[in-house]
Amino acid sequence: MEEIKRFNVRVYGLLFDADQRILTTIENIKGKTYRKFPGGGLEWGEGTRDCLKREFLEELNLPIEVEEHLYTTDFFVESAFSFSDQVISIYYKVKALQEINLKTLKSSEIELLELDWIHSHKMTEELFNFPIDKQLVKLLF
Repeated sequence: MEEIKRFNVRVYGLLFDADQRILTTIENIKGKTYRKFPGGGLEWGEGTRDCLKREFLEELNLPIEVEEHLYTTDFFVESAFSFSDQVISIYYKVKALQEINLKTLKSSEIELLELDWIHSHKMTEELFNFPIDKQLVKLLF
């Protein structure tokens, strides 16, 4: 039986503070630790901007406004977690709609371990685990 191939659409937000630092998350996903930008998976019936708003509320308890599109994956990436999935990631610049008082939430699959602000001039590919995040950093910073 042939394995079903799927697209896995991920949506992430770059949140800058007044000092031009960008919020990153350090998460435990399926037993491994990863640094990434806040965001997550697109659900059926949801647009990319709505997905990002939902993810920020779920993970960080933070309402946001989605500002501008920054990057969409333009190369093939196989999922690190499901080898029948091709990952497509979409990145936006976002703005917090209230004072940033970040609270961590935990779920069975993902555990948010730490929130880390990185100054834009210290942003390097080596800080990130996923190839699409590395590509974004290479293009923008």
